Amino acid sequence: MKTIKGPAIFLAQFLGDEAPFNNLKNICEWVAAMGYKAVQIPAWDQRVIDIEKAAESKTYCDEIKGIVSEAGLEISELSTHLLGQLVASHPAYDTMFDAFAPDALHNDPAARSEWAIKQMKAAAQASQHLGLDVMGSFSGSLLFHTMYPWPQRPAGLVEAGFKELANRWVPILDHCKDLGVAVCYELHPGEDLHDGVTFERFLEVTNQHSSAKILYDPSHFVLQQMDYIQFIDFYHEFIRMFHVKDAEFRPNGKSGVYGGYQDWIDRPGRFRSLGDGQVDFKQIFSKLSQYGYDGWAVLEWECCIKSPEQGAREGAPFIVDHIIEVTQKAFDDFAGGAIDQKKLNQILGLK
Repeated sequence: MKTIKGPAIFLAQFLGDEAPFNNLKNICEWVAAMGYKAVQIPAWDQRVIDIEKAAESKTYCDEIKGIVSEAGLEISELSTHLLGQLVASHPAYDTMFDAFAPDALHNDPAARSEWAIKQMKAAAQASQHLGLDVMGSFSGSLLFHTMYPWPQRPAGLVEAGFKELANRWVPILDHCKDLGVAVCYELHPGEDLHDGVTFERFLEVTNQHSSAKILYDPSHFVLQQMDYIQFIDFYHEFIRMFHVKDAEFRPNGKSGVYGGYQDWIDRPGRFRSLGDGQVDFKQIFSKLSQYGYDGWAVLEWECCIKSPEQGAREGAPFIVDHIIEVTQKAFDDFAGGAIDQKKLNQILGLK
């Protein structure tokens, strides 16, 4: 067993154009004052990192680490979610996903995907320069619009979709393997990798690629009505990142899992600030500690009711209170005694 590191905080939802949210130095000082020990940095946001420059220059990465260190923090991981999203996207979403890419790539899905693949490889190189061996991401999706099989999915469609997903991701994963960096996919509705079954499908088509891992976020499993505790039993060997995010699911007579196209505040399933939802974090931290997860516990704040500032303030002590200092001895050691083979044989009734 190992003790989980934390608390850390994912910066993406807090960054803005006003101080203290407008650059890496300011926001690091802000989160450090609340008791956080590390930051997860979004690789697409140039207010905190230039990912292409970070891929090219270890000196620049050392400067980034220096800014973080001056605030008394570490870098837990890089997040590449928006970049990974663009590796594979169905044409139905092209217009909306253009917002994640530079203006010059708008209305050109092929060029946008090629750019995203290069950005993912740059983020892997930057991770190595920063001394990190994991980075979080989304898989993107070619199939999620067929998630509910009506009209009936043609035979072979799912297999073809996952084969193409692998074609786009394997070169990235191979590059990551060469650098000693794993891609931890956040299993998320809207992505082709959104639960355990789809992750297993992906492993199969990538020939069990050693750089394909999991970012565990229980909130997305609550909204899918999955057993997020048993998930850890099934997939703990793949879990290399952990987003501490709360959620609740309160179905009613008008809508359920699909949410009726309602705004987040009116949906039966919605994300909440830590402690305000239904996630059993005591069991999660126990399970992860039991299986030896020694990565970071990273607050991801998303709540349709509470302010981000309050969510951040409450998040650090919440995570601290849930981290288990794992024991180095059995609780009943006091009742034991020196044992030798002769005594063992006596206990077993052997000669």
